[in-house]
Amino acid sequence: MLTDFHGGMIIYFFSYSVLIIPIVFLAFASFIETVISSIRKGIKPNRIKIIAHSILILTIIAYNVYESELFSSKGVLVATLKDDLFRYTLIFKENGNCEHKIDGMLGYKENIKGKYRFIGDTIVFDIKPYTNNFLPDTLLINRNQGAIFISKDKDGNFSNKKEWLNHFEIRE
Repeated sequence: MLTDFHGGMIIYFFSYSVLIIPIVFLAFASFIETVISSIRKGIKPNRIKIIAHSILILTIIAYNVYESELFSSKGVLVATLKDDLFRYTLIFKENGNCEHKIDGMLGYKENIKGKYRFIGDTIVFDIKPYTNNFLPDTLLINRNQGAIFISKDKDGNFSNKKEWLNHFEIRE
C-alpha cells in the first residue's frame, strides 16, 4: 500500500527530507500525545484534537478507497507493455469502459479513460484511451500468444510476431 500511495514519489521524500521528516514526526507525536491525553484526562477536553486527527485519518482512508478498484466495474482483460522508461497497462472493464494506466520514471503517473468494444478478436476503441497516436483505434487479440498486438505491416494487416514494443502482454 505504501508503494501504491506514494508511487515513485518516495524519491521526493528523500530529496525533501529536511522538510517532510519533521512534519511527519510532529504529526505522529501529536497523534500519540492526543491518545495519551485522552486516556488521562478524558475525551471532552481533547475533543478538537480528536476531531482533527479523525478528519486526517478519514481523509487518508477515503483517498485510498477512491483510488482502489473497489467500486468500479470488474476487469475483463488486463494487458501490459513495458519499455525502458514506462509501463503501459490497458484495463478493459465489463461495462465497456477501459483505462490506460501509465507509470513512468520518478513517480510519473497518468490514467486515461476510454470506451471500447470487442468485435471478434479485435478491440475497437470508441473513445481512445490515449492523448496521441501511440495506440491505434483497433487492436488485435491473440490469446494463443497471450498478446494484444498494436502494430500493422505495410499491407495493413496486424503483425502476429512478438517484437519490441509491438504488443501488450495479457495478464488476465
